Amino acid sequence: MKRSIRGILLVLTFVAVGIAAAPPLTFTFSDVHSTKTATETDSYAVNNNGVIAGDYIDSAGIQHGMILAGTKVTTVNNSSCLTAGGAVGAIAFYGINKTNAAAGWCANVKTGADEGFVYASGKFTAIIYPKATGTQANGINDKGDVVGLYLDSSGNSHGFLYTHATKKYAAINVKGAAETVAYGINNLGDIALYTGTSASGGVVSCPCTAYVRKGTILKKLTVPKAGTTGAVSHAINNKGDIDGTYYDSSGNRHGWLLHAGKYYDVDDPKGPNGTRDDGINDSLEMVGRYTPTGGSNSLGFKVTTK
Repeated sequence: MKRSIRGILLVLTFVAVGIAAAPPLTFTFSDVHSTKTATETDSYAVNNNGVIAGDYIDSAGIQHGMILAGTKVTTVNNSSCLTAGGAVGAIAFYGINKTNAAAGWCANVKTGADEGFVYASGKFTAIIYPKATGTQANGINDKGDVVGLYLDSSGNSHGFLYTHATKKYAAINVKGAAETVAYGINNLGDIALYTGTSASGGVVSCPCTAYVRKGTILKKLTVPKAGTTGAVSHAINNKGDIDGTYYDSSGNRHGWLLHAGKYYDVDDPKGPNGTRDDGINDSLEMVGRYTPTGGSNSLGFKVTTK
């Protein structure tokens, strides 16, 4: 039987209309609380079980690592991050995998150098890039692979990948960029990273450019509303969704999500011009922090997506 080309075209047209009519994503925000006396809570990563990693600052001004499962807070301190008198060493976790192994770093109070580590089952494992003057561990996947940045002798930032199976480190640099930061890694080995124009003590300055690296292919991410200050990418889940932060033309900070080829703003309604979107899991749950309108201290948030 002879098939109608017109019929095929009609079917394709209806499919195209169906795709175009797909409802937009909706985001529901809730605050992330650590302890009742915390003056600041920063939520940086979330795994597929909904466990959140980050840090909080207590009423005495001391910063602690945080792992939050539901309402249960595990407070984590590292003796190398604190002086004998309990001075702040700024310990924080920026990545967490399915076993609740958390990647983070702190400034060693004796040497002043940044030291990366993985915290799992009550123990710290050092993540130190060879011959670096400082290392920051930012992301970890379910295999135990870690990404972050290290500082060379000139103070310049370079991304790195630590492969758990081989215990080997590899540098990650974007050609032509002054500074490179690797921030998140998924189970496929895809890496969310960004570049900056200068750095001081491991803090990279913008204008910044967001990227994703899949295998050996590096792709620039053009966030539509980003101004001249640019955008950074923070995390990538196992489905390829990416989130991060951009700065608009007025210098305000906004979270963003790249899902199914489309960019979305992720702004906490309590801090619409001061939101940072840091972590993402496979259910499109995201975590980050925001500065309330008229406020100064950061508060953590969690987003559920439909």
